[in-house]
Amino acid sequence: MKKASSALLALALIPASQALMAQDKELVIGTNNWAENIAVANMWKILLEDEYGYDVKLSNVSKNALYTAMSQGDIDISMEIWLPITDKPFLEPYKDELQVHDAWYEGTGLGLVVPSYVDIDTIPELKERADDFEYQGSPSILGIDSGSAIAGLTDDAIEQYELPLSQVNSSGPAMMAALDGAYASEEPIVVTLWSPHWAFAEYDLKYLEDPEGAYGENETIYWFSRGDFAGDDPWLTEVLNAWKMDDDSLGGLMATIEEVGDPEEGAQQWIDNHRDTIDPWLAAGEAAE
Repeated sequence: MKKASSALLALALIPASQALMAQDKELVIGTNNWAENIAVANMWKILLEDEYGYDVKLSNVSKNALYTAMSQGDIDISMEIWLPITDKPFLEPYKDELQVHDAWYEGTGLGLVVPSYVDIDTIPELKERADDFEYQGSPSILGIDSGSAIAGLTDDAIEQYELPLSQVNSSGPAMMAALDGAYASEEPIVVTLWSPHWAFAEYDLKYLEDPEGAYGENETIYWFSRGDFAGDDPWLTEVLNAWKMDDDSLGGLMATIEEVGDPEEGAQQWIDNHRDTIDPWLAAGEAAE
């Protein structure tokens, strides 16, 4: 009895934010293969597990599966929803079951990208130069997984601009490997890309101008959750609402991960070097205690 009382007293003397470490809270973060998504999900996994005692699972699923699983309570949060255009079709069926929280990145980019040495500047020019962009024997746009929002927008762009190219869907890493190979040989290639992405720091690239607006305007990235998450974990809700990144901070995180070659090791290295950026996010949780 005496030992139990001593343990309770010791716990009572710990600040509320640190007391979370004793709770071993389980958290499932839904992820996808976008570079910035992998980067920030691993960053938060490390921070929450090492400093606040969470048991974090990263669940890598397709976009459709992510929204369905979150609406059913199998996934708690996801770090990335692009609004008002890109991810609206995914959110719409579940808007009553899910909650979109505060923005953490503003001013995204999305579209078709070529190396700067390619001598075209607009999407319509692809129509006349399609044969320059052959991949495995046919004119192609290299994309990521077929269930992604950018893949759907690219299919629409091909139809809207009447492009004689087909979209070849694969994974993000496979697409980047193809870009890397073409870039090394200065060969023409067109890929689907988005900002933020580490590729713009690694290669000299340019977006093709989109006069018809097939890819929409610049957007904002928010984090989102199952509908009752804020009530279940007000501390983490306040922390994530305070989280903000820009091209320098997010680009640096992604570049470090790419250089190290491992998401967790790279994220840990970036965390160690950027406590002045991170600590104000964590301090915001005190408002919920």
